[in-house]
Amino acid sequence: MPGVTSPKVSHTASLSYEDTDKYTNIYHPDYIPGTINILLDKIDVSQNQDIEATPSQPKQTLKTTENGIVLHPQPTESPNDPLNWSKWKKLYQFCLLTFITGFTAATANDAGAIQDSMNEIYDISYDAMNTGAGVLFATIALTTVILGPTSFLYGRKITYIICIAMGLIGAGWFASSKTTSDTIWSQLFVGASEACAEATVQLSIADMYFSHQLSWALTVYIIATSVGTYLGPLIAGFIVEGTTFRWVGWVALIISCILLVVIIFTQYETYFDRRKYMYSINGEKQDQIDAVVVGEKEKKDDTLTSSQSNSSSGQLDHPVNIVQDYGASEKKKTFWQNIAPITPSANLVGLGIKQYFERLFSMLRVFWFPPVVYSGILWGLQDAFLTFYLTTEDDQYYDPPFNYSNTGVALMNVPCAIGAFIGCLYAGIFSDQFVLWLAKRRGGIQEAEDYLWFLFALIVLCPVGLIIFAVGTDNLWSWKITYTLGLGLLGFSFGCAGDIAMAYLMASYPEMVLEGMIGVAFINNMIGCIFTFTCSPWLDAMGNTNTYIILACLQFAAVLFNIPFLLYGKRIRSWTKKYYISYVETRDGLKN
Repeated sequence: MPGVTSPKVSHTASLSYEDTDKYTNIYHPDYIPGTINILLDKIDVSQNQDIEATPSQPKQTLKTTENGIVLHPQPTESPNDPLNWSKWKKLYQFCLLTFITGFTAATANDAGAIQDSMNEIYDISYDAMNTGAGVLFATIALTTVILGPTSFLYGRKITYIICIAMGLIGAGWFASSKTTSDTIWSQLFVGASEACAEATVQLSIADMYFSHQLSWALTVYIIATSVGTYLGPLIAGFIVEGTTFRWVGWVALIISCILLVVIIFTQYETYFDRRKYMYSINGEKQDQIDAVVVGEKEKKDDTLTSSQSNSSSGQLDHPVNIVQDYGASEKKKTFWQNIAPITPSANLVGLGIKQYFERLFSMLRVFWFPPVVYSGILWGLQDAFLTFYLTTEDDQYYDPPFNYSNTGVALMNVPCAIGAFIGCLYAGIFSDQFVLWLAKRRGGIQEAEDYLWFLFALIVLCPVGLIIFAVGTDNLWSWKITYTLGLGLLGFSFGCAGDIAMAYLMASYPEMVLEGMIGVAFINNMIGCIFTFTCSPWLDAMGNTNTYIILACLQFAAVLFNIPFLLYGKRIRSWTKKYYISYVETRDGLKN
């Protein structure tokens, strides 16, 4: 699978400190988050010249692929660095993350397949089940925020364990539901299980793969989300037709139990403390030491003066054990160390309770970053549209003149899944090539906004899909047009918008992946929650065609807002640089 396997690394690129530092050192005056030197277009990477070795660091080289793509972040020499894991180890962990993503998306969307049965047997209203969907969206948003600090303080793995365990409870409750309160409260636990796939999965992927591989990895992630979102209800529909609606919950519970065991005994922790390779023994910033050693070779001493040390932000709030050889001499972790359910962070103090709440409240800063808000709106609108056309399917396609069965309604999601797959390939494969092409034209420099050019396809395709589905439903058009074409275009929008929004955000603030995704998850799920509660009354008041025309206008406006980001995005990232650095320092305990 291109883009998700380990690249062949070259340690031979020879650049001056001044050439690279402004793209890698966040304290460099010219550094702008999201602007990186991704290609060594004008550098001969076959020279095999290392920058002069020093007592504090044996060698200083810029690592690239054989094709001259600069590796971001730069890997250490440690065998425990997830960036250095073998191809097969990465592939297994990535497949496990992909399954978690698809499965939690499926369980979060399969309730619609049993609504007709619940209404007939227990007289549970469709409005009540919509309320359950609203609770699910709200729970996803809040749980993603609540678990955010956990991934930094106690490792990524514990978050997956908590979420799948919550999903197990929700599946069991869902399977035994008999009352309205059961259907609503079970969705609270199901929503909590989805939280790990909203932000932590992306963080784990970013731990294992370099920035130039993330677009491919995110493409697979969005495909998994799309498969779960659209085919989950289809599978649930087949289960209902073949057995009873309760087995939708029981099957989810059985899979959750198996998945929990697999996670506990085979998932490796991806947390890796890179600060040990960035700081000197006395707590001074190693990137500044490198500036003295490499950029100012006339200075013999490889340590900083006190005035230089104080030129940047404050000191570490605790001692750090330093690895002086980039981790080359480190012992490889044992199997049991790799699968430990909890991996305390290097800066954990005691049980970390105070740190947890400090990080929980400091994460609210992410809403100061315009790319976070814009990405959340782009992704959130897709959830809103999903709510509307699923509601239209559930409210109208079971009844005359359509008279579809549970399976028939569930099959309407197949065009969505196909469209989403095509949208992910468009946003993944072609955007990767386009971004590299632009970087070559700039002498190897990549800007985060390069990904946004691919959103312009949605300014037409998504509104057209919305209108075709609405008008086709009202006028009884052929299914080949109404949902094969209409819902296919909406699926394309779902896959493309999600892929581009995440790629743009992760490229904009590479040290803030989890927090950015938490912000996006909160915004997009709250949008989904709001539209879930307003969807049915809106459709009842205005009808399909008028409602969907308004939704089409919202999508048109959202994509049109892409233009200011293309024109001023770099300036926006430059404006937010100080907030970005301040947040990263506070989160990592670099300042009090």
